[in-house]
Amino acid sequence: MSEKVKKRIVEYSIIIGLAFCMALIYEVLIFPNSFAPAGINGLATIIQHLLGFSVGYMSIIINIPLVIVVFFTVDKDYALKTLCYVLVFSFFTLIMKNGEMIGEYAINGDGDGFLDVSAFAYKNTSVSTVLAPIASGALNGLIYGFCIRHNSCTGGTDIIARMVREKRPELNIMWVTFALNSVVAVLSFFAYAENNTYNLEPVILCLMYCFVSSKMGDVVLKGNKTALKFEVVTSFPEEISKEIIQKLKHSATVVHGQGMYSHQDKSLLICVVNKNQIVDFENIIKKYEGTFAYITSVNETVGNFKKIKKTKVKED
Repeated sequence: MSEKVKKRIVEYSIIIGLAFCMALIYEVLIFPNSFAPAGINGLATIIQHLLGFSVGYMSIIINIPLVIVVFFTVDKDYALKTLCYVLVFSFFTLIMKNGEMIGEYAINGDGDGFLDVSAFAYKNTSVSTVLAPIASGALNGLIYGFCIRHNSCTGGTDIIARMVREKRPELNIMWVTFALNSVVAVLSFFAYAENNTYNLEPVILCLMYCFVSSKMGDVVLKGNKTALKFEVVTSFPEEISKEIIQKLKHSATVVHGQGMYSHQDKSLLICVVNKNQIVDFENIIKKYEGTFAYITSVNETVGNFKKIKKTKVKED
């Protein structure tokens, strides 16, 4: 079996696992707690709550046409992986007992599904109302981020966003997502009313879910390899570089230039270090007259650093 085939099997296995986890989140955290999540699935959840038409079927009806369009116009690999996610998510949503099913399965899990997850369902209380949207939003954000990293998505607005970016990359799709989530939040106010009594709780829970999911998704997409980038203006590039390599075990890139005020030759050292090395770095540059630096945050460092040949820095 070739490495390419093995890689593809691993990627699709991950996507299948993520789709199953998302279906489980819906059945255990979202459906039992009377609130709608973000995006297209939020609208599908409201329709299921009101009419008993399963989110599993709605996901297929909405996403299959979008996937077909993406397959022929954008990216075949992206479309196939997204199709895999959608089908697996819909399948498990339909066969789990605790969700709001149709057909031979009664709404709210009174029937017998192939997978009975009712024992794991979490139901909000007056004391812990926010726990379900926080937990489900965080988990959804993780799944969303990992799907994007594997050239896939969770369907709905994510597919639309991909198509828009392909044709009009200058447009900000966030406003489309914001508008759709706002519609879901407003509809929640009416959809989850009981005995003609309306309250803002479903709206607040929906917005909370959207916020937590978005933040967690950003964390996954940006990665956990955060660092600091120093850009040092100095007349002592060799000396500072040597200390950086010896003491911090990092290297630096030098760019030669000229100070426009003094018209003296200067060097710009560019170096990325770990956050916990900031004090050590500052102590190094303080020793050199006329040297200053500015710092920016780096979300993630990427590259095949293992292939870089190491050179030994000799002591003077």
